[in-house]
Amino acid sequence: MSQKNTKIEIISESARQTEEIACFIGRELREGDVLALSGELGSGKTCFTGGLARGLGVSDKYQITSPTFTLINEYPARCKLYHFDVYRLNSYSEFEDLGYEEYFCGKGIVVIEWAEKIIQILPADAFFISFEYIDENKRKIVIKGLKGRLKEWVRYKSGG
Repeated sequence: MSQKNTKIEIISESARQTEEIACFIGRELREGDVLALSGELGSGKTCFTGGLARGLGVSDKYQITSPTFTLINEYPARCKLYHFDVYRLNSYSEFEDLGYEEYFCGKGIVVIEWAEKIIQILPADAFFISFEYIDENKRKIVIKGLKGRLKEWVRYKSGG
């Protein structure tokens, strides 16, 4: 029985609120989850990943930075966080060369910035999260994923 995909939209008033939203979601994540982030430069992808990391239990001693030049950062948490930034890749075949299946099928959580560059190889059950500028501080965050899983996340939106 397949679940339907659905989406939720959240307006974040600040970088701090984006981190809080992500922290809540990070506490709900499960081993094997893949989060595909997209949005313009500076729209909140790395900020969101920092919040996810804290929600997963990554210690404050780790600064969460975008791995633009290293391609991947790994952080220890209740399950390992693999943070990819594929901005510098020219095609998804370059990502394939890295042995990405090992990460997608592993026991960690995978977060990919600029995921639209490798959309052809993302798992069907990935969460697709886009960030849109509203103004200098405000962002619209649109999350698409399996209906049953997103229902768990809506509690933040409704303040639960």
